[in-house]
Amino acid sequence: MKKFDWKAATRINTLMLKSVGLWPEGDGTYNFNTYTIYAVISINLFVNGHTFFQVMNIFFVYSNLEALTATIFITASEVLVSVKVYNYVQNIKLLKKLKNDLDTDIFQPTNEAQILLIEPHLKMWKATYFAFCIPSTAAVVLFAAFPILDQTIKEYRLPFSAWYPYNTKISPLYEITYLYQVIGILFTAIVNLNTDALISALMMYVAAQCDILCDELRNLTGSENIHEKIIICVRRHQAMLSFAAGCNQFFDFIVLGQFVTSVISNALTMFQLTVVEAFSSEFYTLFFFAACIPTQLFLYCWFGNEVDLKVRNIINIWKMF
Repeated sequence: MKKFDWKAATRINTLMLKSVGLWPEGDGTYNFNTYTIYAVISINLFVNGHTFFQVMNIFFVYSNLEALTATIFITASEVLVSVKVYNYVQNIKLLKKLKNDLDTDIFQPTNEAQILLIEPHLKMWKATYFAFCIPSTAAVVLFAAFPILDQTIKEYRLPFSAWYPYNTKISPLYEITYLYQVIGILFTAIVNLNTDALISALMMYVAAQCDILCDELRNLTGSENIHEKIIICVRRHQAMLSFAAGCNQFFDFIVLGQFVTSVISNALTMFQLTVVEAFSSEFYTLFFFAACIPTQLFLYCWFGNEVDLKVRNIINIWKMF
């Protein structure tokens, strides 16, 4: 039987991570080469730097509630993205190993029926990934364009409230800063979307492996060489536990941080929607940003629940023996 390619479904996700410097070749080590230099520049200049200047702005507007809210509602999410990047780079070798482990024989489906069992998982992940892309793309475009759409570009308004060590209300510093913020939010959105998608993909892999193990267990009764098949099931289960432990090591802290940050960002975004002009370009920008927040949580909750249900199926089948 032809080897099943687990990584085919997440190829776009991998390419997007690679585009922002988060998927080096090989085992995950950042060697001294052109890609590593690009990764350092893209992450530190356009992700961490973009976040830093917005955080600094908080110290200048903290006495103004409306201005403070307008700064914090997105800064909180961007700070979490920087944390995600740090955690991601720290565990990049582990992530590479987890994905490579999927190509080993112990994780491979053994027949066409098992492939049909796991295909719905892959299709569901692809559907949610592209569904997440829609509000994320809309939010990025609107964040970048709303000063132009509402004509505040004439007042030298930037897409994001931020502090810079120079006067941004003169040309060409204004245009340069505007372009920097657009690139910054684009890189930040790519990192945020695709790290979340990677986490949900890992959960999806675990759920799919549970389905394969359930199928193996159901076919034990009355089969030949039952002792050998039991040994294979035990080894598959042990490999699954090791894989799941590696996944938890990577995203436990990220998931906790995402839930805390999402609650804060969602509340502040709702507040901002009440103070901006209804149905203005800024209103729609905030609306699509608010739509991204529950979608992020949906990724974690849906695929996490799928894992929980599949594990319960394994337990119920074991009880039958």
